[in-house]
Amino acid sequence: MTTTKSVMKKLPEVTLAFWIMKIAATTLGETAGDLFAQTLKLGYFLTTIALFLVFVVTLVVQLRSARYNPFFYWTVILSTSMAGTTMSDFMNRDASAKYLSNGATKLGWGPQGLGLGYPEGAAILISILLLIFLGWKLSGMTFQITEIVTFRGEALFWSAILVSNTLGTSMGDFLSDSSGLGYLGGASLVTGLLLVLVALMKVPAVPNVLLFWIAFVLTRPLGATAGDLLTKPVAKGGLNLGTAGSSAVLLAVLFGLMAYAHLRERRAAPAPAAPAAGAAEPQRAGHR
Repeated sequence: MTTTKSVMKKLPEVTLAFWIMKIAATTLGETAGDLFAQTLKLGYFLTTIALFLVFVVTLVVQLRSARYNPFFYWTVILSTSMAGTTMSDFMNRDASAKYLSNGATKLGWGPQGLGLGYPEGAAILISILLLIFLGWKLSGMTFQITEIVTFRGEALFWSAILVSNTLGTSMGDFLSDSSGLGYLGGASLVTGLLLVLVALMKVPAVPNVLLFWIAFVLTRPLGATAGDLLTKPVAKGGLNLGTAGSSAVLLAVLFGLMAYAHLRERRAAPAPAAPAAGAAEPQRAGHR
């Protein structure tokens, strides 16, 4: 008899399907965040508060779950992507003309943004992310997501996810708006970097855990540039599909992928153990 307590996994296996869902979720996070903050004119401040509360609710559901549930997990990823979009915009932008369009004079209700700029905002977020990883390292807990089974480990994981998605938004917006590459050029550059990471997986000297976290950060600017490519006007290099329509399509795609992942989990779940031969049947009520 084993004396080690079995613990259900709380996080998914990292497969090709995982990365496809990550890109879909982060692209939806970009379009949905812009839908609330810009299209519906709620502003970055109010939208950030609302979406951060959504993140907290989805995180509590995930943390209270006894085992990995694709709907719970990917809903948290989506909420971190949406909150990260508006958190990044609030940090980096302000009400200056370069961030406004169509004669607008403000970005919505509340403070108009800190106006730090993409390089300064990214530097702050990188510092916060490195501090999280340092605390994680000092805690002695694993960075392998398939082996994270404790509440503390999961809390560190989701803290890193929220900051990395916010950082990825800053990187994506910088590539799209300030680098001169445009939306398609920015997406192409990030895709090329991700392919380099795939090639490095074959190099034994490079830890796969390091490659995972670099890829996790980079898939966010890919989602940001892809989201901007879908929604921004043709004059700015986008396809002008709109934030509402793009978000609806991406949401349908993501829910379809979550349903597929949930079905796979159910099929892969171990069958209940059969009762041992000769075991006594439970005593029926009324029998002595």
